[in-house]
Formats: sequence, structure tokens, C-alpha cells
Amino acid sequence: MRLGLDVMGGDLAPAPILEGGLAAVSSFDEGDRLVLFGDEAIIAESVRSSGVDEQFIEIVPTSDEIGMSEPPVEAARSKNESAIVQMAKMAGPKAGDVHLDMAISAGNTGAFVAAAQMHMRRLPGVARPGIAAVVPTFGGPVTFIDVGANIDPKPHHLHQYGVMGTVYARRVLGIENPRVGLMNVGSEEQKGTDDMKRAREALRDDPTVDFVGYVEGRGVFDGHCDVVVSDGVTGNVTIKLTEGLSSGIFRRLKQELGRVDPSLSKQFAPIVETLYAEYDYHEYGGAPLMGVNGGCLICHGSSKARTITNALAAARRFVDLGVNARIVEILANQQVEA
Repeated sequence: MRLGLDVMGGDLAPAPILEGGLAAVSSFDEGDRLVLFGDEAIIAESVRSSGVDEQFIEIVPTSDEIGMSEPPVEAARSKNESAIVQMAKMAGPKAGDVHLDMAISAGNTGAFVAAAQMHMRRLPGVARPGIAAVVPTFGGPVTFIDVGANIDPKPHHLHQYGVMGTVYARRVLGIENPRVGLMNVGSEEQKGTDDMKRAREALRDDPTVDFVGYVEGRGVFDGHCDVVVSDGVTGNVTIKLTEGLSSGIFRRLKQELGRVDPSLSKQFAPIVETLYAEYDYHEYGGAPLMGVNGGCLICHGSSKARTITNALAAARRFVDLGVNARIVEILANQQVEA
């Protein structure tokens, strides 16, 4: 397996990206390769000083960088020598001998999505790719799709997100029969736009999806479903709100324990840290762009070393478990039946 990593992408790059990537090599099998894209001198020095077995490492020098605030589509089209574009090309169906099984970046999400759609294209039968992010909740992990790739989805896009989210939750998260909910302003069937109602009907009538109806934001954390289908704006706002709320609550808890009694803060620190780890997005590594004809894993801009290590592990599971092949199979069967 060949996994590509954008060393220069992310708010904290390149140090934690390299650290996390090289740490993951210890779990590689013979024949696996970590392909590092970015500044050759920085990468080579980091590899040498890490002591990692260099047989697992390949370096692809890049001369362009896409900044976090650059216009996504324009950057993906004009900066052909950037890590994001080079990885997207090598993870696409035309890459040949230099093919990557997965491209991973914590850089400009919009540019990464644009480059993936330009060079990987879509899986057969997929109308529009969507980003699937795992959100830790009190009832277990919940897969949100979409969280930023498609801000104005059509009903058939939302239907396919339910299909792709089901495959991901079942294969990667190990949920035997994922329950799928469609995020809406209320749980009652009469609520929502006409497009929302058409999406609900398509999901309800699909035997490959265990559709449980509309779900409200609070229902996500009450364990009402395992997959949440939404437009990209709603999904993105929801997961970022969740991240901020989670970190804020635990930070405030530690402050309050210290204020009441400093010894309490020290006494309860292991418990607080354990709980925080259960609801920490860094544990899941990254979010796959579902529906592209290749492997594309999007990491948080503030990724730390362990985020990247976990992302590489998630990438391996995604490839090993044949997620894309299963999506193609389901959608092909639906087209035949139609």
C-alpha cells in the first residue's frame, strides 16, 4: 500500500505532520510506502534524524504551496506542482505505476476537494462526492456526511450520502446495521423543504439504508442514529460547534476543579483526560472524501502528530476494507433495478 502525505499542509506544518507520519511507519507491512510530498530538504533531514527505516519512505519534492486562505478552485487549477495537486493526480485512475492508495492532507480543504474531483473524478454511479466526518457522541461514533464539499445538495445527492455513509459506518466503524437520519429543523415528516422531503422519500425507499427519518441536532447526541445526512454547511457548522463545545467543557471543568480545590484538579486529572480522549476529533485522524475514484483523506487544519498517525491508520482501514468497491457495487445494483 502506498500512502501519500502532504507535509507542508496545515496550520502547524511541517513538524507535527512529519512526526506523525514517521511514527505511523512502525505499523507498516513489507511493501508499504509512505510517500512524503513537500520541501525535499526538510523531509530528508527529518527522516534521517527520526531513525525510521528508509525502505518505507519515498520523497516527492514539490515547488508550490497552497495556503490555507487561497481560493480553492483557482489554487487547484494553477498550482500544479503543489503537494495537494500532485497527490490527487497520483491517487487517480490514470496514475499507473506511481499510484497512491490514499492521499492525505491537513491543508486547504477546498483546494484538496477541488483537486480530487479534477484528477480522481467520481466513482461510477456517484453524482456528487461528500466528506464523511466521524463525531464522537455519548451513544458512540456518528458519521456526518456531508461536512463541507457540497453546500447545495440535490435530493439524489443526499440519498447517495446515506448509502455511502452506511458503507463507511459498517465497514470502517464496525456498526453492523447503521441507522441513518436526515438532519432537518424538526423530526415531524411535514417539516422541511420540498427537496428535503424528496430526499427523505428516496432514503426511506432504499432497502440498503436503515432510514430512521429526520433527526434534529440534539438527537445526534441522544443516540438516535449512526449516520447523519446533511448539506455541507449544516454538517460543517455542526462538527465545528461540537469540537469547540467539547474542548471548552473539559477546559472549564479543569479550571473549576482547580478553583474549588487544587488537589481535586490533580486527583481527577486522569479521569478528565480519559473522557476528553473519547470525544477528541484527533483520535479519528481524518475525514474521507466519499465518492471520488481514489483515496482522499482530509485532516483538520490544526492536526497534531497523533492526528496524522491516526489518519494513516484510518487510511489503511479504508483501503483494506474495500469501501469504494462496495459503494460502486450498491449503486450499480440500484441502477439495474431502476
